[in-house]
Amino acid sequence: MGLFDMFKKKSEPVAPAGPAPVSAQAAPDTLCAPVSGRVIKMTDVPDPVFSGEVVGKGCAIWPDDETVYAPISGTVAVTMGHAVGITGDDGVEALVHIGVDTVDMEGRGFTGFVKQGDKVTAGQPVIKMSRAAIAEAGHPDCVVLAVSNTAEFADVQLAVDPESTVPAGAAVAKVVR
Repeated sequence: MGLFDMFKKKSEPVAPAGPAPVSAQAAPDTLCAPVSGRVIKMTDVPDPVFSGEVVGKGCAIWPDDETVYAPISGTVAVTMGHAVGITGDDGVEALVHIGVDTVDMEGRGFTGFVKQGDKVTAGQPVIKMSRAAIAEAGHPDCVVLAVSNTAEFADVQLAVDPESTVPAGAAVAKVVR
């Protein structure tokens, strides 16, 4: 049983918006940047749960824009307004969590484009966030990308240098089996 099983619930679908970025998902065990922006190591996320890799290994991105894309192809396991979990076709569980403590916003400032059970392709829009609403609520807006079933693999490693700027859809992490 994976982390996503705890959060499964239904949500209403919303029509996707905007074109998908070019995706590096063609490479096996590769996770793509869910947003454009500056990559940081997971240990540098300003939240002890993420920086302590309690949820899993991965990275985070300080975003340049507001559209969040699927980092892998697979099935949406859970949606929570500010987060989406996707079980990849290869068994990788990717969690995309927008901001720190944004659960307090109770969905305000987030528009979801997918629902539990939807099939998604890497690079497909999954959530639109309002960076202004996140800032107004007093929360950092870094977008965390975690492999929640990290323990099932040998490792999860960054595929880019920390502090590099990447476009959405670029390879940012790799699962080592």
